[in-house]
Formats: sequence, structure tokens, C-alpha cells
Amino acid sequence: MTTMPHTATAETAPTSSGLVWTGRALSGLVVLFLLFDGAIKLVPLQVVIDTVVPLGWPADPVTWRALGVVLIASTLLYAYPRTAVLGAILITAYLGGAVATQVRVGSPLFSHTLFGVYVGIVLWAGLWLRDPRIRALLR
Repeated sequence: MTTMPHTATAETAPTSSGLVWTGRALSGLVVLFLLFDGAIKLVPLQVVIDTVVPLGWPADPVTWRALGVVLIASTLLYAYPRTAVLGAILITAYLGGAVATQVRVGSPLFSHTLFGVYVGIVLWAGLWLRDPRIRALLR
């Protein structure tokens, strides 16, 4: 009796290079923004402290450095194709915390509270456009 070799490839539709490049561009914008956001948390800038204290977060720079490291690590995972889905999931969780913080303090809905949702939509749209495995999963 012969057995068929098992292949773990997903069925994917042909992809136009325009879609892939649009996805890379969207992902690149998200990566640049999140790396910048993570980097400013690593440096004990007074502007960061002045921004987060009214949101109810501690002024302790150790907290912000830790969040900066988490954000940068998650963003780098997202930027690398093999770990992009894991990075997207981690960033989505991080953005959920940001949205929850804005809701808790009663920030304006469309400009502040939903900003994390906007970033998350662009993040997943970029991944969907550049990764045929995600498109196959969501068909």
C-alpha cells in the first residue's frame, strides 16, 4: 500500500504584484509608525511621561521601556514574513490595550479612542494583501 505525501501548502489564488506591493507599502507604514512609537518609549522623554500620566499610567520609565520593547519585538515579528501572523496578533492585543485606555478616560471617539482600531485595520489589510496564506484562510 502506498501513501500520498502530506503537503502543508494552502491553496492560493494567483496574486497580482500590485496587490502585493500595496500590502508591503501599508505594512511598511505600520512598521515605521510602530517602531517610532516603541523607540520613543525606550528614551525617558518628558513628553512621553506628560502624555501617559493623564491616561492613568505610571510615570515610571521602566514601565514605558518594557512596553517599548514589547511593541518593537512584536513589530519586528510582523515585519518578518514567516512570523508576520504572530506579530499581527501581538500588535492587535497591544492596540486593544490602547483602545481600552482611551475608552476608560473618555477620550474623543474618532480621533483618539478608535486610532488603535485604524492602525489595526491597516496592519491586517497590509498582511492580507501581501500574504497569500491569509487570503486563502479568509476566502
